[in-house]
Amino acid sequence: MTTRQEKHQNLYPRWMFWKKRRHLLTFLAFLGFLNMYIARVNLSVAIVAMNSPYNVTLEDGTVLEKQDFNWDSKMRGLVLSSFFYGYMSTQLLGGWLGARFGGKMVYGLGVAVTAFLTLVTPPFVNISVYLLLLLRVLEGFCEGLAYPGMHALWAQWAPPHERALMVSIAYAGASVGSVTALPVSGLLGATLGWPSIFYFSGVVGLAYSVSWFAVVKDHPEEDPYITPEELKYIQESLGHHRSSTNCLVTHPWMKLLTSVPVWAIVAAYFCEFWGFYTLQTQLPTFLKDVFQFELAKAGFVSSLPYLVMAIMFLVAGGLSDWLQSSHILSVVQVRKLFTCGALTLQAGCMTLAVHLETATGVVLCLVVGLGLEAFAIASFGVNHLDIAPRHASVLFGISNTFTSFSGILSPLLTGYVVTTKSPEQWHTVFYVSSAIYLVGAVLYGIFASGEVQPWAMENTTLDCETVKADSSVNNKAISNN
Repeated sequence: MTTRQEKHQNLYPRWMFWKKRRHLLTFLAFLGFLNMYIARVNLSVAIVAMNSPYNVTLEDGTVLEKQDFNWDSKMRGLVLSSFFYGYMSTQLLGGWLGARFGGKMVYGLGVAVTAFLTLVTPPFVNISVYLLLLLRVLEGFCEGLAYPGMHALWAQWAPPHERALMVSIAYAGASVGSVTALPVSGLLGATLGWPSIFYFSGVVGLAYSVSWFAVVKDHPEEDPYITPEELKYIQESLGHHRSSTNCLVTHPWMKLLTSVPVWAIVAAYFCEFWGFYTLQTQLPTFLKDVFQFELAKAGFVSSLPYLVMAIMFLVAGGLSDWLQSSHILSVVQVRKLFTCGALTLQAGCMTLAVHLETATGVVLCLVVGLGLEAFAIASFGVNHLDIAPRHASVLFGISNTFTSFSGILSPLLTGYVVTTKSPEQWHTVFYVSSAIYLVGAVLYGIFASGEVQPWAMENTTLDCETVKADSSVNNKAISNN
C-alpha cells in the first residue's frame, strides 16, 4: 500500500464510517436493499394472513368466522411470481439508465416508487386480486431499475480491493430486510391485520428515500464533503477503468453478448437465485403446510436463515478482499472457489432437508445453505466489475433479467406441484432446486473469468465535453492536499 493510501486509511477510526464517503454510500445502499426486500418479501407472509380464516365478534356477541380471500394454490403462485414480471422487464433498461444518467436517481426512484406502491396496496387488493397483480408488477418494474443502477455507482466509488466487502455489506441489506420483514410482518398480520404489513413497509421506504437523495452523489468529485485524500485514493485505485463525469458510455453489444465469462455469471445468478426465491416466497407456507407452524412463529423461524446470511455476507466480502490483496489467490480463483463451493454445498443442504422430519432440522439446513449463499453472491455479484467495470451496470441488468425468470418459474412450479400440501410434493420442489444449484456450479467453474475482457478495454466513451473541466476540478482538489 502506498504512503498516500496508508495516510488515507488511517485518517479516521474504522467505526467513523460516515467520514469516508464511500463507506457512507455503502451504508445507505445497505438500507436501500433492506427497504426493497421488506417491500418484496412482506407478501410471502401477508398472503398467508390474507387467506386465513379469523373470528369476528358482532355487537350482540355472535362470533362469525370470516376469510378475506380464498385463493387456490395456483392463484397464490401467480400472485407471488407477479413481482418478477416487472422485475425482469427493466433490468437491462436500469443498467443502461445507470450508465447514462448515473445510479443515484435510478436507484433512489426505484426505492421511493416501490414504497409508495406498497403503501397503497391494501385498498387496491380489496377491489380486485388483479389490481394486486398489477401493483406487484409495477413494484418489480421499479426495483428492476434500481438494482443495476447501483452497479453504476459501484463503478465510480468502489476501489478494487474493497469492492467485494462494499458490495457484500450492501447486499447484506437484502438479508436483513428478509430478517426484518418475516417476523415483523408475521406479528403485524397476527395482531393488527394484514393491511398493516403493507402500511409499515411503505412508510419506512419513503422515509429512507429522502435521506438517499439528500446525501448520495453519482461521482466522488461531486461530493462536497469528500476529503482530498479519499478522492485521490478512489481515482488512483480505479485508474483508467473509471468513466469520467458526464461521459456517455457506449456498449459493444455484440462482443458483450457473445462473451463466455458474461454467460458464466448469468448461469450462476439464475441457478443461485432459483433456490433463494424458492425459500423466500414459499418458506412460510412450507412451514405451515408440513409442520403446522402458526403465522407469527413461522415468521420468526423463517427469518433465521436470512440473519445468518447477513452475517456471512460480511465474512465472505472481507475474506474475498483479503485473499486477493494478500496475493494468496487470484481474482478468478477466489470467485470460482466461493461460487462453486457454495452452490455445491447448498445443493447438499437442500437435499438433506428433504430427509429430515423435524422443523428444527429443516430450518438448520436452510440456515447453513443461505449462509453459504453469501459466499456465492459476494463473488459472482461483483464479477461484472472484474471483467468490465465501465459496463458493469448493463452486465448486471442482463444477469438479473435471466435471474428474474427463476423468480417467476420457481413459485409457479411450486404452485403446480404442491396441490395437496403433502410433504412428498414439497420434497420434489427441493430436489429440483438442488439439481439447479449443481448445474450452476459446473457452468461457472468452467467458464468464469476474473480478468478485464479485451472488449471492455476498448475506448467506449463519447460526448465527454466536461472531461477537461472535470480534470481541472480534480487537480484542484488534489492540490489542496
